[in-house]
Amino acid sequence: MTKTIKVALAGAGAFGIKHIDGIKNIDGVEVVSLISRDLEKTRETAAKYGIKHVTTNLEDSLALKEVDAVILCTPTQMHAAQTLACLKAGKHVQVEIPLADTLKGATDVVALAKTSGLVAMCGHTRRFNPSHQYVHKEIVAKRFNIQQMDVQTYFFRRTNMNALGQARSWTDHLLWHHAAHTVDLFAYQCGSPIVKANAVQGPIHPALEIAMDMSIQLKAANGAICTLSLSFNNDGPLGTFFRYIGDTGTYLARYDDLVQSTSSGKEEKIDVSKIDVSMNGIELQDREFFAAIREGREPNSSVAQVLNCYQVLHDLEQQLNG
Repeated sequence: MTKTIKVALAGAGAFGIKHIDGIKNIDGVEVVSLISRDLEKTRETAAKYGIKHVTTNLEDSLALKEVDAVILCTPTQMHAAQTLACLKAGKHVQVEIPLADTLKGATDVVALAKTSGLVAMCGHTRRFNPSHQYVHKEIVAKRFNIQQMDVQTYFFRRTNMNALGQARSWTDHLLWHHAAHTVDLFAYQCGSPIVKANAVQGPIHPALEIAMDMSIQLKAANGAICTLSLSFNNDGPLGTFFRYIGDTGTYLARYDDLVQSTSSGKEEKIDVSKIDVSMNGIELQDREFFAAIREGREPNSSVAQVLNCYQVLHDLEQQLNG
């Protein structure tokens, strides 16, 4: 009988709940410890999901011998330090995007992961969404080749709220969080490293102290280009919308939907429901994490694989601050 993988999950907010819900569908995995800053709310969530151990301190969970792996859904600014702590404690770790909010933080994690013998993965969910998996399979099969990606990442977030409409204790960031999804996906889908990157940003918000609008241009070594528009000011449909313009067609990915655009202006929907065992990207990335642990291999979206994304983000930050 295969040993149950026992997991500690840090961060019981919107994304932490998504992971818990996804893990319920994965055989041989159990969340045994829940960590979050509000003890009473954390206890309520733990009781709902039958999680026995609750704490406000990650170190308490790392000290549990039964814990094999940790999933970090904590504030961005804590990611690198907490990932390092998990690896030093001998635990496999998956950290939600972004891996870090500095290049040094990212490189420190990759260096330790390389020598640890542990699975260390970052939640670059776009690699796992069935719509993007479909496009990736077309590229690998040499039926489609990206010429250009046009991506819009739009939110309405003029106050510091999370996806559940609750006040955040930390500040989100267009560059180090939301751009990371597309920067990594572009290079991954092209199968080619990014060799040129430019960015401009709008005014800095007086209270949040971040840019609320940003535009990024990328070029891969194979010649493909990407234009990414990001905003926290968008009073309209929220989320990220991808247009893949290729040599044999054009695809539009919206959440879990994928359509092929035609020159006549029609959009033909593509059924991606059979691409993987689930339509839930969070569940699929968790499945990859646990499969890599069981099989003793590097996962797709390992911290080493996504490091170049953070080099690009660092270079863009230097450019914006210059």
